[in-house]
Amino acid sequence: MTSRLRSRGGAVLAHLLIFLALSWSGSYAQEKIQLAYSSTDALNAVWNVPKEMGFYRKYGLNADVVYIGSTTISVAAIVAGDVQVGNAAGSGVALAAVRGADLVSVACFINALVYELVVHDSIKSAEDLRGKSIGISRFGSVSDVAARELLKGLGLKPMEDVSVLQIGGASDRAAAFGRGAIAGFPSPPGNVRLTGKLAPYRILVNMADLPKPYALPFICAVTTKSYLAKKRDAVKRTVKALIEGAHYFKSNKEGAQKIIAKYLRGANQAYLEDSYRATAKLMERAPYTTREGMKIQLDQALKQSPGSKVTVDDLIDDSIVRELEKEGFIDSVFGKGS
Repeated sequence: MTSRLRSRGGAVLAHLLIFLALSWSGSYAQEKIQLAYSSTDALNAVWNVPKEMGFYRKYGLNADVVYIGSTTISVAAIVAGDVQVGNAAGSGVALAAVRGADLVSVACFINALVYELVVHDSIKSAEDLRGKSIGISRFGSVSDVAARELLKGLGLKPMEDVSVLQIGGASDRAAAFGRGAIAGFPSPPGNVRLTGKLAPYRILVNMADLPKPYALPFICAVTTKSYLAKKRDAVKRTVKALIEGAHYFKSNKEGAQKIIAKYLRGANQAYLEDSYRATAKLMERAPYTTREGMKIQLDQALKQSPGSKVTVDDLIDDSIVRELEKEGFIDSVFGKGS
């Protein structure tokens, strides 16, 4: 009789422990977080791959992943707390930080800017572009940085030799290009294949052809220092999910292309091939934010706010990536030595 009671008691205790474990796991899995990406093209796919493959859920995150079509708007949403972790390039982080925002980049999956300058077919050289205008989304955005660097690579002075106009998203720029309101616009690799009936065009220059790649924290996980202090574990789990997303992207071409096509309407095979090849090559294994690239952006931002005391160390917190590397997480995802 006593042994039977002990057996029952043990079974009850075991069930109770299982129930508590499941309850704890369920509450852990219910942590809500708002994430944002800034483009539907291949470069931002690292944010949507974890959503489609269940990597956010795997790390206990009930993630709402939303599209915000500009670094500058994304930065504003993160600062306001509407988004907890979002994609923002170093240009937007630096500009906001010198004006008092407590933004910090915790991981960066693409640390180089590779854009091309699309121009009307009649423009054969840099001189033909002089006195004309090119279109970007917003000042301070990645397209703005790309436009200025492409012009400088051609030996032209932005705003002096060639005007830079705020036009809006990719479709707005394509429409303005078609009307002749602008002579050209910067575009990520392969994206011009998505514009449909675009006016006759040529690629005047590609940043990949410039003597040195332009270092830029480009596709980065950015949050506020205050959120990182309060919810560091949630940020760490977000970075883990993104690292798994980066590995999936680099190792599963067909699956990655299907996810890109799901989010990018009109993504034809030519675009998928071009963009996948370029993006997979750039995607980081250990997503440290480039300090060289952030310094370039900070130096530019300080010209607008010369009294600011912000440093590169204020803009980057790579402690989570260092931890994940030390703990062997990155090796466990990618394999040692890969």
